[in-house]
Amino acid sequence: MSRYVLSDPHGEYGLFCKLLEKIKFSDRDEMIVCGDILDKGSEPVRLAKFVFSMPNIRCIMGNHEYQFLKFYWSLMQDSPEDFDEVLAKLQAYHQRDGHLLDWETVDKLESLPPYLEEREFICVHAGIPLTAQRRFPPLSEVSVEQLIYDRNFKEPSVLPQGEPCVFFGHTPTNYVGNRSDIITYPKVDAPKKVSDYCKIHLDTGACMTGIMGCFCMDTLQSVYVGK
Repeated sequence: MSRYVLSDPHGEYGLFCKLLEKIKFSDRDEMIVCGDILDKGSEPVRLAKFVFSMPNIRCIMGNHEYQFLKFYWSLMQDSPEDFDEVLAKLQAYHQRDGHLLDWETVDKLESLPPYLEEREFICVHAGIPLTAQRRFPPLSEVSVEQLIYDRNFKEPSVLPQGEPCVFFGHTPTNYVGNRSDIITYPKVDAPKKVSDYCKIHLDTGACMTGIMGCFCMDTLQSVYVGK
């Protein structure tokens, strides 16, 4: 069994499948997607339906899922009884493959959590605010908007102290490091486990760069595919 994590696949269904093939992803493996399945790429709904069909792939909410849900909630306030009309408008929201959208997928998007927390790591979409001591507040007290829109956490100088590793995306790594690579921030010179990292920046900007990467929690290695 191997565990992987990635972020911001943004409708790049073909690249996502290519990456799964490269890592030989099986029923025994697990993957976490740190949000932003939707928008930008050519097959966002197809990708979402595929991810949701896989019991060993977990996903959290990104800002693009949140924007879609806000649109959905506004429609429900205006047309709560005409569900066919609401679904048609939701399908039109996704101009490229919106015809694939169904209520089951909408419900699964609405059920996405804003973060995942385990003993050695935390997965968020954009970032976590730090206290003056560079520690985390209780995540249950942090707003969804902060977790999915944070602009500061990506900065190389923002390094949590004494906390689990944080996997995040939201901003393409080439905006920070001038390369489309996953960026790791180790706490020690020779990391041997996930908790030996402060944070790992996952967004390779797949829809713009044509490169999609994931990080293996077991080997501590990044794996990439390109168009």
